Amino acid sequence: MVDRALVWFRRDLRDFDHAALHAALAGARAVHCAFVFDREILDRLPDPADRRVEFIRDSVAELAAALAARGGGLIVRHAPARTAIPELAAALGAGAVYAGRDYEPAAQERDEAIAAALREQGIAFHAVKDQVIFERDEILSQAGRPFSVFTPYRNAWLKALTPAQLSPRAVADDAGALAPPPSGLATGVPALEALGFRPTNLGALGVTPGMTGGARLFRDFRDRIDRYRDARDYPAVKGPSYLSVHLRFGTVSIRELAAYAHARSLEADGAGAATWLSELVWREFYAQILWHHPRVVGGAFKPAYDALAFPNDPARLQAWRDGRTGYPIVDAAMRQLNDTGYMHNRLRMIAASFLVKDLLVDWRLGERYFADRLIDFDLASNNGGWQWAASTGCDAQPYFRIFNPVTQSERFDAQGRFI
Repeated sequence: MVDRALVWFRRDLRDFDHAALHAALAGARAVHCAFVFDREILDRLPDPADRRVEFIRDSVAELAAALAARGGGLIVRHAPARTAIPELAAALGAGAVYAGRDYEPAAQERDEAIAAALREQGIAFHAVKDQVIFERDEILSQAGRPFSVFTPYRNAWLKALTPAQLSPRAVADDAGALAPPPSGLATGVPALEALGFRPTNLGALGVTPGMTGGARLFRDFRDRIDRYRDARDYPAVKGPSYLSVHLRFGTVSIRELAAYAHARSLEADGAGAATWLSELVWREFYAQILWHHPRVVGGAFKPAYDALAFPNDPARLQAWRDGRTGYPIVDAAMRQLNDTGYMHNRLRMIAASFLVKDLLVDWRLGERYFADRLIDFDLASNNGGWQWAASTGCDAQPYFRIFNPVTQSERFDAQGRFI
């Protein structure tokens, strides 16, 4: 046990069921908490009205207040994390830094650099599993290889599931104590303008950031989950959970969500919960694809398809971005994305298929546009979804799977309510 530890919050902006905080409180006598508005990420964002930054900023403010109420607090920095975390750990006299593990290649490279800098100071770096139920090599085929098709992965995932994977990582002060920021290091949560951004329309859209927003949506969805299997495909119907952004930034716990879905799926009327649990497993399937095959960042899962020659007509791409293709379901989907930062999942498949297979535009250009616009953008899920739609990914269906925008519209928005 060390005297002091630092917990670095990242994709886990909550003060409950928190793996890094749980581990730190068990391994240190005093635990400090920090969040970094990483300039290496923020300075590259093209739009100063980025809904994600506002969501994060307000979630961090709620987290800081919650930690303070527990007797601790949150040290906030606006700087490159590569330098801020080692400097902060040294200033605190920390013997260890704890963080939730990230699976994106750029994040892994950053964390390795930070761990090396900490080692030079004699400080340990502990990355722990938090944002998924199973990670890395925990779910493999009988041959010991990563899965590349979803259904056998899901079956293996469900077979491996035990109560231990779903149990909360308790945050209690009996094993260690949350420590308030030292006076010389304490800072408040900066305003959006201080970060170089400006307010968006999140409030007008009814999006509530933070743990409060996540808990409210989860309560609402539990009342609707029985209808999920039938309602989720209709964009004019309140069918989805709308929790994707909260999963992305960890203002909800994946263990709590998966535990509820699994228990409910075993009941007589649990078909809706079982379908939702499969969607949570899809999220982990794409995370392990990214972990095992980092080449998918910028390249096809099936390398032969990197040689596809797309015409990439810039006028067609711009019409798709603007919602001016003349196909109403596609255009309405793009307007939803541009105006709200969200797009219904069925529409994501329709819009992606249309761009690649009707307009003959490289899937990577669409992937990047979604990455800039989606408030719930997640590299693994976004990449996996686009490669699935483009038939360059790990799905068994080949190139001839095409989402016809007319028949999709007639089936899922027959009265044109969403349009």
